[in-house]
Amino acid sequence: MTNNNIIDVYFSDFFEVSPETVEKYGAFNVSLLADLPLFIDPFLLFNSKKKSYRQLHDKIIAYLMFLRDKSVDEALSSGLINVWYRFPEVKQNWLGFSATGNRGSGLGRNFAIALHKNLHRIFTDFGDERVTLGSHLEKLCLIEQGVGRDNISDFTTNLIHEFLLEYTQAFAKKHIAPKLRKKFVVSKVRFNYDTETWENGLYDLPNFRGDYVLLTPSDILTKDDTWINRPELLERFEKLPAAIENEQLRAQVNNYFLKRLPRDPKQRNAKKYRQAAAAATINEFPEIIDYYIRSKEERGDEAEDLSMARVEESRDLYIIQLRQLVNDLATATSFYKIGGDTYEEAMERVLFLKDIIENKDGYRVFYLKGHPIEREEDLQILYRLTWRGTPSDMNREVNNGRGPVDYKVSRGAADKTLVEFKLATNSQLKRNLVNQVAIYEKANDTNKSIKVILYFTRTDLYRVQKILRELKLTDNPNIVLIDARRDNKPSASKA
Repeated sequence: MTNNNIIDVYFSDFFEVSPETVEKYGAFNVSLLADLPLFIDPFLLFNSKKKSYRQLHDKIIAYLMFLRDKSVDEALSSGLINVWYRFPEVKQNWLGFSATGNRGSGLGRNFAIALHKNLHRIFTDFGDERVTLGSHLEKLCLIEQGVGRDNISDFTTNLIHEFLLEYTQAFAKKHIAPKLRKKFVVSKVRFNYDTETWENGLYDLPNFRGDYVLLTPSDILTKDDTWINRPELLERFEKLPAAIENEQLRAQVNNYFLKRLPRDPKQRNAKKYRQAAAAATINEFPEIIDYYIRSKEERGDEAEDLSMARVEESRDLYIIQLRQLVNDLATATSFYKIGGDTYEEAMERVLFLKDIIENKDGYRVFYLKGHPIEREEDLQILYRLTWRGTPSDMNREVNNGRGPVDYKVSRGAADKTLVEFKLATNSQLKRNLVNQVAIYEKANDTNKSIKVILYFTRTDLYRVQKILRELKLTDNPNIVLIDARRDNKPSASKA
């Protein structure tokens, strides 16, 4: 730690540079305690005014064309699929939100199969587009359900790995002391099209606990979702056929969509059935994707403005406002002497967080410009920051085949406690309290769990209280409510 009274959290803390220096360089000052929910959006490379960024996007498309051409010429062995299609998560950029350190699953077998099977179907015109202005990796997430922002961002990060390494190395050599750097041999840095193999590289990089750290330019990052994304495609689907110049294709698309709708008028008008019909139509006529992409290209400047606003919001929330909470943690020296089993330890930290939010201005972390940011992931990140100096193992989103749980705290197989976070406005709150946690407990072989519910208004509180009364859980000690209202706090005028 650089100061006995301050917990090191951010890149600038650990590597003894000012936050202003990192920001001036154009990089995002990441946390080295927990991933932040930011992602690289390839559209920001495609649409950038910077030639270097557009060249990075061209490299991504060139690699996809290589994969497409190879899959035409030969049946790929599982070994080549592993080498060419599967990549580890580049965890060293500390992005993507794993909340416990920076571990992620990377691009596994499902992504590889999804990409391989769709190369001929939706990527056949790469480099020879007739509808769109360019080629886009995001096409994969539009046609394949389950391939989302994480996959797209991970794939993009791997294919611009060399750029990120050189970008970080240049900063490190200029601003970071040699004692805080180390030379690393990094695998899968660049692809050699002559030998058709990935090459390694040697780089002088910031050294954090024996691993390197990567900086990422803020202007290629976004939050929530990539500019081109499947949820919006399904949402806007019914407006797309009007943009199809081909009258025959337009008629076929409309006819197929209408046939896929249920006959029952109530079901026919329900959002989920209309989106299911849209998904089926897209699968049958994948060329309609190009018209959606073209509409996004035409509004490309909005993508830059939106991502800039999201990154700025993230900087305000995760760096500026969290700093006060981190300082509160640093002064609570007795807090880190908590004993007992994992349940007692987990509950003490929940109650500590509750006290910070309700009584010590911690609620301000959830507000930007006076408006609440109602996201469960933000509460999870705050909770992660309370786990420092503990003998317990703490993992997020442990999935044992019956769905992921937010956190599992354990000390060996015999002592495990689950912690779940929900917003009071969550539409599935009642079902979760009835079934979900019990399922998680069984899957994780434990009977100890804590449910934390965050509310922002009196109406939210009444809703939660009503649900708890109906389920006869009003006095359940395992359910903790946290009041994040700002209208009942002494310093609300300062938020």
